[in-house]
Amino acid sequence: MDKPLKHRINAGQVAVANQVEFFHRQFGVVQSDWKEDDTRVTFADFAISEKIFADLRQSFPKDDYCSEESNPMDEVQKLRARYAWVLDPIDGTNNYALGIPICAISLALLKNGVPVYGFIYDMCRKTLIKGGPGFGLHDGRTVARVKSAPMDPQSLVGLHFPLEATVYDKLQPLLTRHRIRSLGSGTLNLAYSAVGRLDGAIDYKVKVWDLAAAYALLQAGGGEFYFMGESAFPLKEFHPQSSAVPFFGGSPAFCAFVKELLTSESV
Repeated sequence: MDKPLKHRINAGQVAVANQVEFFHRQFGVVQSDWKEDDTRVTFADFAISEKIFADLRQSFPKDDYCSEESNPMDEVQKLRARYAWVLDPIDGTNNYALGIPICAISLALLKNGVPVYGFIYDMCRKTLIKGGPGFGLHDGRTVARVKSAPMDPQSLVGLHFPLEATVYDKLQPLLTRHRIRSLGSGTLNLAYSAVGRLDGAIDYKVKVWDLAAAYALLQAGGGEFYFMGESAFPLKEFHPQSSAVPFFGGSPAFCAFVKELLTSESV
């Protein structure tokens, strides 16, 4: 067992657990503002980010720490440490501020730039989803995996709207044959795919902090993941205004279907 890694996994779980009560207490009542990129932010985002990183820095002061809400907006952070933490203090902030409980705390542990473990606290179910390659995947206390069944009319797919017209045209067979869920949380779309609640997820607007933890969960659950463009991992630098990293991921059957749609000459 890699003791430094195991030590960080234990500490990460405690750091997230320490913020659960505050996360619930501020739900639906915290004041919010809109950022220049048209995304909502609250006091709770900043507070959770600061508290989680403060806890972790006590034990791992030399690690790199990356958060959408704590890194300077005008600086690019070069990742030089062996271990890095990538945090989205509240994924689904718009839902959170409006009192819609589809939101999550998402913390990823990276080793040499690649997510090796993820923690996602799902507010709606009051459940911690955790895991990583070689460590297994747990949805609360339940051992979980991606779906093994083929795609059928009852298959559920997580998708972020709005979509550009060209993307809609390519995905039309998916949209018209299967059941679509737009949760307002890219993290939960992918995490639910990892634990088999959804068949898969597609997102054209997600940022690296939205998917890093769920990426590790999907790997642990036997799923597949594909970037639609340059891969975000290994992560070498972090910037709060970085570009989106479109992807699709989920069960092998789901990924095979999406690959066929995106490469077909008829779409």
